[in-house]
Amino acid sequence: MSPQNIAELSHIGFLLLDKFSMIAFSNAVEPLRMANYLSRKKLYRWSLLSADGNPVPASNGLELSPITAPESPQNYDMLIVCGGWQVREAVDDKVLAVIRRFAAQGVPLGAICTGTFALAKAGVVNGYRCAIHWENLLSISEEFPKTQFTSDLFVLDRDRFTCSGGTAPLDFMCHLIRHKGGKSLAADVSEQFIVDRLRDNGDRQHIPLLARIGTGHETLVDAALAMEGNIENPRSLEELAEELGVSLRHLERLFKRYLNTTPAQYYLDLRLRRARELLLQTNMSVMEVTVACGFLSSSHFSKSYRGLFGYPPSRERQQYLVDSAVIA
Repeated sequence: MSPQNIAELSHIGFLLLDKFSMIAFSNAVEPLRMANYLSRKKLYRWSLLSADGNPVPASNGLELSPITAPESPQNYDMLIVCGGWQVREAVDDKVLAVIRRFAAQGVPLGAICTGTFALAKAGVVNGYRCAIHWENLLSISEEFPKTQFTSDLFVLDRDRFTCSGGTAPLDFMCHLIRHKGGKSLAADVSEQFIVDRLRDNGDRQHIPLLARIGTGHETLVDAALAMEGNIENPRSLEELAEELGVSLRHLERLFKRYLNTTPAQYYLDLRLRRARELLLQTNMSVMEVTVACGFLSSSHFSKSYRGLFGYPPSRERQQYLVDSAVIA
């Protein structure tokens, strides 16, 4: 969707699944309420829905009201599926029918937390990039190969808006608010919720390594932890291998088999992502970030940064401001 189309989104239906995540839902709806309050306008309105119109318990046992059955899809500008715990059991034929009915009418669809599973199960995100909570990332990628699942916090791909769980929906909704009310309003909303920096769709979820590779790979986990603990003064791979009591070749095989990368590339990406955090969250100069992330020369840092993110570190803050200005 174009920025103009996103700006026109107003009435949002939240389709609550059984055992939905209360924190993810709250972080989605509260920014909308705050945007209305701060702008002194009714920019957004929302409806709480369930497939049959009956109350749906959240994963913490609480129920919200009023809950209604979905009306005509044309009464909504977007339908967001709110998932949570045991999402497979929550997605039944009634839920799938609602999603498919909205998709058939061309209503933009979204999902938060594990709600993306419902969209995938309904077959409405084939050929799309999607986000989902990291706990479900590996399994859902294998189950629905026609959809490209990413570790991004949230993804906007044409008329599909998908977001991971926890506090990420707050960032996602503020991204939508920037399109409708401008970057100043989005910033004011985040300040009301004591948020230091709004993350964008270029940020990724931090996925615990054990969740990516499973148990039984202590050597690989220990190697990654050692890398994370030595960003400013990177250690040589030979030193790491010796400390872990394995050969460098064995360490390389572990990274290749379970992470599909090399130890050197994993370590470099780790340092570059830390550099991006520092550029966006602090006032450190590019040279200071270069040193803080263990690069011996600014040219090597700039070349590596461009290779991962597509532009040099000197443009990171500028790019963020440009993106904000475009939708202000």
